[in-house]
Amino acid sequence: MKDKTKLIHGYPAFDEATGASSIPIYQCSTFKQASIKDGQPYTYSRFGNPTRTALEEAVAALENGNYATAFASGMGAISAVLLSFNQGDHLVMCKSIYGGTFQLVNEVMERFGIEVTFVDETKLEEWEQAIRPNTRGLYLETPSNPLLSVTDIAGVVAIAKDHQLVTMMDNTFMTPQFQKPLSLGIDVVIHSATKFINGHSDVVAGLVVTNNEKWHQQIKLQQKVLGGILGVEDCWLTMRGLKTMALRMEQSARSAEKISQMLEEHPAVQRVHYPGLPSHPGYQVHQRQASSGGAVLSFELVDQEAVYTFAEALKIPIAAVSLGGVESILSYPVTMSHACVPKEEREKQGVTDGLLRLSVGIEDTEDLIADLLQALAKVQLTVK
Repeated sequence: MKDKTKLIHGYPAFDEATGASSIPIYQCSTFKQASIKDGQPYTYSRFGNPTRTALEEAVAALENGNYATAFASGMGAISAVLLSFNQGDHLVMCKSIYGGTFQLVNEVMERFGIEVTFVDETKLEEWEQAIRPNTRGLYLETPSNPLLSVTDIAGVVAIAKDHQLVTMMDNTFMTPQFQKPLSLGIDVVIHSATKFINGHSDVVAGLVVTNNEKWHQQIKLQQKVLGGILGVEDCWLTMRGLKTMALRMEQSARSAEKISQMLEEHPAVQRVHYPGLPSHPGYQVHQRQASSGGAVLSFELVDQEAVYTFAEALKIPIAAVSLGGVESILSYPVTMSHACVPKEEREKQGVTDGLLRLSVGIEDTEDLIADLLQALAKVQLTVK
């Protein structure tokens, strides 16, 4: 079954009891038990709910995984994974990373005695060299947020296997539509389902997918005891959005590729970060492990003043935190996704004052390009 069909029919998508074309919203906190002597599948919605189970089964199927667990946010999912480690454990992580993950590592995990070393994710030798006797896992995000740097997934997996380490990966940007990390050997895959999986900017959600039963039981325990469950209405909305993900992603990725090509040639743009461009340093690696450059790109203007001029001139993309909606979204990492990262660390990562991130929506490509060009023209006038 191919992906477009799987999005509609590759999991229990219809209600068996009534034949309803979508799984019902089981809006309840508790379930009537047939007997106090015997257990049953559902007893209390923090432990499990049929609507949430349906979403988890759907996403597991799309990632070619056996198990999935839904959380109240992407950070809830990331936290459940990273806080599964113990005091004294050491992790190796990519340095180009989502700001929320960076904050979790430096402001929470450090207090619990979990050590982290950040490495240049594009250099396999740095992953290898960072491993210590107490290292327990490798965490990657490819393409990364917001610089779209690319990590060689198979290369990191090979290193992890040599050292008997778990591999964890944030697959939010690519989605299961364009990249399947479990098939490449990754142990635990994380999604901010707020983004492309839901796709309509009306849900905050996170997902963890794995084929490893031991890890699934640990993540499930985190979900239950920490209580960060995804509400049933949000589960239903995410399943609704999921059904059109393939079509949305194809349109957005087509536009992103054309936009990146235009930006690369524009004199007002200093640099473009998009793994679908042959000029991207990770292009060849990305081609081996993903089927598209994706729908997110970032680019650099000369300075903050140029950024402000450009953003104020745009008419179609909305300026907002987040990404992955049907509408194009322009974000400024310095004040948004990476505002929690100290300036010195941001600059070390390459998140400069001139960097903008664009999540490309499903609008007509020609309209988006025309809007971007008129905004860039105003930047040129300012710079001159």
